[in-house]
Formats: sequence, C-alpha cells, structure tokens
Amino acid sequence: MPQRDAAEVFEARRPRLLSLAYRLTGSVADAEDAVQDSWLRLAGADLATIDDPDAWLTTVTTRVCLDRLRSAAVRRERYVGQWLPEPIVRPLASAEPDPLDAVIAAGDVRLALMVVLDTLPPAQRTALVLHDVFDVPFARIAEILDATPAAARQHASRARRAVAALPEPISPPEHDAVIERLHTAIRGGDLNDVVAALHADVEFVGDADGTTPTALRGPDHVARFLLGLAHRYGGAAIASLEPVAVNGGLGFVAGPAMPPRVTAFSVADGRVRAVYDVANRAKHRGVRLGQDSAFTHGTRQESVEKP
Repeated sequence: MPQRDAAEVFEARRPRLLSLAYRLTGSVADAEDAVQDSWLRLAGADLATIDDPDAWLTTVTTRVCLDRLRSAAVRRERYVGQWLPEPIVRPLASAEPDPLDAVIAAGDVRLALMVVLDTLPPAQRTALVLHDVFDVPFARIAEILDATPAAARQHASRARRAVAALPEPISPPEHDAVIERLHTAIRGGDLNDVVAALHADVEFVGDADGTTPTALRGPDHVARFLLGLAHRYGGAAIASLEPVAVNGGLGFVAGPAMPPRVTAFSVADGRVRAVYDVANRAKHRGVRLGQDSAFTHGTRQESVEKP
C-alpha cells in the first residue's frame, strides 16, 4: 500500500472507527483522540506489511480504547457523584454534516445502552461491542484481549445479560410522544400529571460532578425534583428547553435561562423509565448544534478540563 494511499485508506474507515471508539469508551473526546492516534500509527507503519487494513485499524483502535477505559476507571474512582457517558447531541432538523453523525447512523447508541456499557468491565464491553456490533470473530477478539476464544465468548455472554435488562427500544414517534407528555406535565406544574408520566421504577441520574443531588428513584421523588427545577428556573425557562436528538432519541438542552445541561430519556411501558441529566460541562464535547442554538452562546463556549 503506497504511502500516498494511507490517508485514503484511513479516511474511508474513519466513520467506522469513530463509531467503534465511542461505543468502547462512552466519551466523544476519547473516541476522537483514539481515532487520531490510530491514524498516526498507520502513517508511521510499514504499510507493505499490512494485508488487511480493516482488521489492523480495528485492532489498533480497540487497544487504544482499552488503555483509555482503564484510565477512565481510575478517574471514576475519584469522581464525585454519578458518572454518565458523554452524549452526542445534534439538531432534530437537517444541519451541516458532522463526523459524529456516523456514530448515530451505525446503530443503537441510545444513552440508556451507553450507561449500561459504562458499568461493564473493559473485557466484557470490548467483546460485546466488537462481536455483536462490528462482527469481529472471537479468535481476533481473543488476541486483542490476550485471552482464549472461549474466554472472549464468555465475556460477551456476560455483557449480553447486562444489556438484556434494558427496555426494548420503541419507535421514535412512540418515544417522542412519551417525552412530550412529560414535558407538558412539567410545564403545567401539576404533581399528579408528572407522576402519571413516569414509570413506577423511574430513576433520575444527574452527572454534575458533585455540584447537585444526582440520583433519585421512584415517581414521586423524581416528579418533585423535576417540578422543583421548574420552580427554580421559572416556567419560561422550562418552555424554552430546546428539543434535540440525544444519541438519536428526543431530548433537550437548556436555553439561556438555565445552566447548560443535556437531558435524555429512556422509555418503557409508555412512560419515562429514566432521566439522564448531564450538567457537567466537561461532558458537552459531543454537543454539535451550530450557532443558532442558545446552548452554544455565551458561557457554553467556555473551554473546560476533563474530569
């Protein structure tokens, strides 16, 4: 493979590698860095020795992501409060293309699934993603994990059991109707209406790096918390929440009257099963909305350090 062709080979595979890296790390920043690292390694490699660029780049990207997963595990031990993945936020309507569009287009990356993936040990997460999403054979996964094929299969099987506990995805119109019902109820301010829009096992998970309460369970507790936010910031602020696509599903970002936050939802049995509220600005690197969005104005453009 001539050196001049290396960039073409890599660019043709960049969307797939970005999709892989995001699923492996749950971080837009780490995924983009891992893909860039893979390019640098390809550019510096003896290309004549690479018979299968797909396999080579998949292996390199996965190993980079494994290193980042282990580093993230150390960070999480020091992290205050709940930890959520970095969401990918795009406009609902057509907009300028973004490399992250390929991550959504490649398949299911709903935030509820990413939350579960973040709870898995690195080997289980890697085996599941590589085999079930990217069709990598267990023999190659075993080489990447420095394990036997039987062990790689076992890692994937255990990960599947964790993922199987998630509610089944529903159609976008059904999902949107449930979220809109909750939004309307919060704007109306009636506790009973908000409770009625919530699943009996609902949970609220907020990632604010320890600055606010971050975990609530049960419809009454969650409803009171959501109405408390509405009261704190005012009805106009709640009404101004901007509908967006969060990891492919309907969610919201805050308007200018509220601190920047990204909110996503999981739905089960026609009600909201989980609310994921990402208020930590260090995890807003995947927010790609353009200058017309109130979220991108003012302090929302500040540079922040990773946790």
